[in-house]
Amino acid sequence: MGLFKALFGGKQADTEEEKKKNDEARDFDMYKFDGVKASKMGQFEYAVKCFKAALNIKDDLEVRDYLAHALIHNNELLPAYEQLQKLHEAQPENVEILVQMANVTYMMEDYVAMGHACEKALLIDNGDARVHYLYAKACLGQNDLINAIAMLTKAIVLRADYAEAYLLRGQTLLRMGDKAGAREDMEHLIAEYPEQEDVLMLKGRIEHAEGHMDEAIATFTKVIEVNPFSTDAFKERGQVKYDRGDMEGAKADMLKVMEIDPEQASNVTGEYSAEGIEHKVRQAYSNINPLGL
Repeated sequence: MGLFKALFGGKQADTEEEKKKNDEARDFDMYKFDGVKASKMGQFEYAVKCFKAALNIKDDLEVRDYLAHALIHNNELLPAYEQLQKLHEAQPENVEILVQMANVTYMMEDYVAMGHACEKALLIDNGDARVHYLYAKACLGQNDLINAIAMLTKAIVLRADYAEAYLLRGQTLLRMGDKAGAREDMEHLIAEYPEQEDVLMLKGRIEHAEGHMDEAIATFTKVIEVNPFSTDAFKERGQVKYDRGDMEGAKADMLKVMEIDPEQASNVTGEYSAEGIEHKVRQAYSNINPLGL
């Protein structure tokens, strides 16, 4: 009898412990699958809940990565950064995690933390052009223009076709007053991307800074043709018109900005605001008709 029990009944097919493990494995897979599916459908709030439920069952780097991305899409940046920190602790030599940390801290406007992430990444791989570009953005966030230029130049040396680095360097050089350097980067870009909005905006700003008003107006007009809703193009074309004394043209462009984005227009102050232009236009008409009729 004892032998019979040992052979046929002593070892159950599923012990309670095994059943629990099987149930947990099934639930983990279910939460993970549902989270991935929800992410693909853009349902990031639900995806976050699924991934957290999966991680409560078992720590898993892949699921933690999914969770970080879902949190980013759900605009929960600090929790996303915390998940990325845990991933970095698990894989300290993984540059991709540090790049993600830099991107998230950029969105958080935490440029010190962004710089630290970039420094760690460069210690692992000093030849990654993306990291030099991100480090430049961290420097710009801290108003360190000189080091930003150095990082952007290094990124371009590492990757000759790095258009974003050329654009940011051109914008930064113009900000520093180096119109010649900015023009050189702009001309490199305009040859490859003659219809690209940001490149055209840089071109128009350089022309305005150089005092080439007609060319600047033509360039900003081209931006508007590419994107009729570009408030920056209307605003900056209006500024050029204002600088030339074309109050009616400046007013028309500023009113267009107000029409497209009233909130942005409310942040414009000084003479080149809708109210300032309106005052000058009214003043001009008053000079003709003192009664203002």
